[in-house]
Amino acid sequence: MEESFPFRYTLLEYLFTLVGLVFCLLDIALDIWTVVSFYQDGAYVYMAVMIFLLLVSSVLLQVFSWVWYSDSLEQIETKVEKFADRHLLIKPFHFLQLGVYLRYAGVIEISTTHFVHRTNSFTEGLAVFLNHDLQMLRLFETFSESAPQLILMMSIILQRQELELVTGLKILTSAAAIASSVAMYHRSMRAFLPKKSNMSWISTGVYFLWNLLLIIPRVTALALFCSVLPCFIIAHFLSLWMLLVLVAWRHKTNYMEHPGWEWLYRATVGLIWYFSWFNISTGSMKLKMVLYYIFMALDTMLLLGLWCWKVFEYAGCWSSLNPYVVIPTLLGLYFIGTLVKMIYYRWFHPNCDKKKIVEPTEEREIRLESACFRIEADSVPAQPAPAQPLTALPNRHRKMAANFYF
Repeated sequence: MEESFPFRYTLLEYLFTLVGLVFCLLDIALDIWTVVSFYQDGAYVYMAVMIFLLLVSSVLLQVFSWVWYSDSLEQIETKVEKFADRHLLIKPFHFLQLGVYLRYAGVIEISTTHFVHRTNSFTEGLAVFLNHDLQMLRLFETFSESAPQLILMMSIILQRQELELVTGLKILTSAAAIASSVAMYHRSMRAFLPKKSNMSWISTGVYFLWNLLLIIPRVTALALFCSVLPCFIIAHFLSLWMLLVLVAWRHKTNYMEHPGWEWLYRATVGLIWYFSWFNISTGSMKLKMVLYYIFMALDTMLLLGLWCWKVFEYAGCWSSLNPYVVIPTLLGLYFIGTLVKMIYYRWFHPNCDKKKIVEPTEEREIRLESACFRIEADSVPAQPAPAQPLTALPNRHRKMAANFYF
């Protein structure tokens, strides 16, 4: 009996990819405008910090993208990527910080081919894999560029006492963009699971909501702390980030193909953990999440306490923000966010059925490989050509598809 294909790439997700490309280009324009504005205002320190964040984030994304390409050059399937490989352009593209846009071109090409020509299930599975890599790179960009930028802009607004309704809406929109990136990445991950386990848009909305409610207090606490003790935010980040990297190392992650690059992945995981929860292991995660949120709640309260102390020390300078209102509000949002997360995992999380959860790893991998057969376009329906399994798929895809079942 023929099994249903376990990967599904919908037209709506394809449209989200196109919209994501548009917003990515718009983000570049806004970043350039922000840097120029800092220069015109004579805020050279802010300008330098902004340029540093942009460069670090861009280099990080290009390194990951190039490493993934170099590990699987023989498996690339899209015409645009084959053209770049044939003319030795993949490495120059990444050197020029254009590697992510090459991936966008590959995803759009294979997705357009699938939806316009209604090709076989191989193209749909390939679109899922390529889209996952793209979503992961966007997640890395979110926490290496967007979140630090939001903290920087909030701290500048607080220092200049320019907090108004319009700026508040801009901050909320930026936080929503961060939460949206997390939700879309998780939705992309669920695409590796059987069809019944795909996230519905209601589940995606609830997932987005609890991430938004938890991210707002975190970035606000960091911005408040940075506004009164700007030099100490670096020490806080480095000390906490190194601790989180050690925790990632203790999880014995094996996402990358080579052990050396695995440390880059762990360092990036530590960066994400500095702002938000990110699961990197299989099995039960309840205890890990509880410990993480307790630790981050204590750290957030410490940041708010230090900000409150500086406010009272320089009374009158921060009259627009009342600590007796700000701190309970942020802690209340954090509590509501954890409550919504519990509701999500109780009623909205698309759990697999018990048979699929206890299914042996080897069988799951076999099912994955059998679903990734390459079907020749001109094969005879009654006597199909021998399928070529994509067993050489990058291990990060195989391991995630086999183990990601929470």
